[in-house]
Amino acid sequence: MTTTPISNIRNFSIVAHIDHGKSTLADRLIQMTGGLTDREMAGKEQVLDSMDIERERGITIKAQTVRLNYRAKDGKDYIFNLMDTPGHVDFAYEVSRSLAACEGSLLVVDASQGVEAQTLANVYQALDNNHEIVPVLNKVDLPAAEPDKVKQQIEDVIGIDASDAVMISAKTGLGVPDVLEAIVTRLPPPKGDRDATLKALLVDSWYDVYLGVVVLIRVVDGTMKKGQRIRMMGTSAAYDVERVGFFTPKMQQVDELGPGEIGFITAAIKEVADTRVGDTITDDKKPVTEMLPGFKPAIPVVFCGLFPVDADDFETLRAAMGKLRLNDASFSFEMETSAALGFGFRCGFLGLLHLEIIQERLSREFDLNLIATAPSVIYKMHLTDGQEIEIHNPVDMPDVVKIADIEEPWIEATILTPDEYLGSVLKLCQDRRGSQKELTYVGSRAMVKYDLPLNEVVFDFYDRLKSVSKGYASFDYHLTDYKVADLVKMQILVNAEPVDALSMLVHRTRAEGRGRAMVEKMKELIPPHMFQIPIQAAIGGKVIARETVRALRKDVTAKCYGGDITRKRKLLEKQKEGKKKMRQFGKVDIPQEAFIAALKVDS
Repeated sequence: MTTTPISNIRNFSIVAHIDHGKSTLADRLIQMTGGLTDREMAGKEQVLDSMDIERERGITIKAQTVRLNYRAKDGKDYIFNLMDTPGHVDFAYEVSRSLAACEGSLLVVDASQGVEAQTLANVYQALDNNHEIVPVLNKVDLPAAEPDKVKQQIEDVIGIDASDAVMISAKTGLGVPDVLEAIVTRLPPPKGDRDATLKALLVDSWYDVYLGVVVLIRVVDGTMKKGQRIRMMGTSAAYDVERVGFFTPKMQQVDELGPGEIGFITAAIKEVADTRVGDTITDDKKPVTEMLPGFKPAIPVVFCGLFPVDADDFETLRAAMGKLRLNDASFSFEMETSAALGFGFRCGFLGLLHLEIIQERLSREFDLNLIATAPSVIYKMHLTDGQEIEIHNPVDMPDVVKIADIEEPWIEATILTPDEYLGSVLKLCQDRRGSQKELTYVGSRAMVKYDLPLNEVVFDFYDRLKSVSKGYASFDYHLTDYKVADLVKMQILVNAEPVDALSMLVHRTRAEGRGRAMVEKMKELIPPHMFQIPIQAAIGGKVIARETVRALRKDVTAKCYGGDITRKRKLLEKQKEGKKKMRQFGKVDIPQEAFIAALKVDS
């Protein structure tokens, strides 16, 4: 096999907001360069979105890579390595990894919608990686498309020249050949020395039932050959390479990968945990001295407990989580027990969509029925004895007298919204204890930057934002820092017993409203028992809201006809004593549905 000169290689990723047409453009590029035949593409859209859940929701979750061969107008043969990246804020770490392996990006913007919040976030990530950026306006064939206006917007908001943006319609294939030429002429080739010691970046890894762990790499210097002994510098583990190859999207094996190339290797690696994303791979016999700059590890920001509805499914859940962990390094979990829900796991996620996807994959791929507790974030507690502890489960909170202060994480949110919804968006942020940083206009749309506490955002902020803006607002955020806050632990007591699955940390000013909503909801959900059940929301020893579930009663005076009132009273008193005794010893059965519904309580 003749090796392609490094000057004829182009590594690029496609960045865009959700639904602006990244995966569809990737389809067209694969089709036009002959990566898959029309028959293989038939009836299948978004070829690179391999999970069912990606297809149904129409989003990309895992970044995928594909190698294409292209003969340009200058008659030379080029190799394109294309990375299709997710557009959603929760999967930003997938984006950052893909970008580090490339030299350039195609920035796809919907010509009818313009620049959105995630477009900005992903472009800034590309610019941080020193990428050359080619703007591409997609959906120009739609009647609502306004290409000139959107070009102006790209220049105003992002500050990159969009005068020669490529106009395309990824769905019909219009203008896609111009994109291929732009990749050749406007994106830089990779740099690298073929004769140097092997130095490669570990971009991603996933588990394959037949091959073990498949590792996606980008070779920087040297060559990666079959049979070579390699070393992972981060974990100091050494392996023998068994297979070397690339995806076209089908797996193709080759003897070696040279500098600038992106491909995969397998080396009898058992656990995905052994392959740290962002690690440097080098030759075992003569390793390089300096590691490549890795990626920031994915830090979970949202935590919640997952419990099986049927306690017998616990082992199945444990095995299922282990398998998911193999393909998603950003998902973490540890065991926990709850008096109300039994055995389960405390899991960490990158955001609410990530949580939802993992939950859905567990119930779908492993046929599990799960209950999730209220999502919470990491709080830092400074104790009076000078210790600092991190807490992400309200149940573990130490005694109030031992706490000096509590810090909560804050984020900087960027929200883009059409002008007519600005008032309701600002009110929503204000209600969530936000403080406004700046407000600017991008054409007819407002761009607001807000500092918000993360625990107000994880609850249901995204849903509320979509409903107050009729779905037009877009939202992106990143963590900034921790700030001291007046937070209290609110417990829900049912018949004077605390229900640990429903306890949460809330801001003191919001506690009463949240507590009242919670007890009203629980009152509807708990079925009546033979005795009355008080449901209370309490902070420490102080009850802030209460509702009562009425008792079921038998009419004990039914058989007293006429006669003295004292006979009736005697029977009623006796019944009252019995109810009191029952309430003392009676156990309240809270149905599982009640937990699920109460945890979805809307503020």
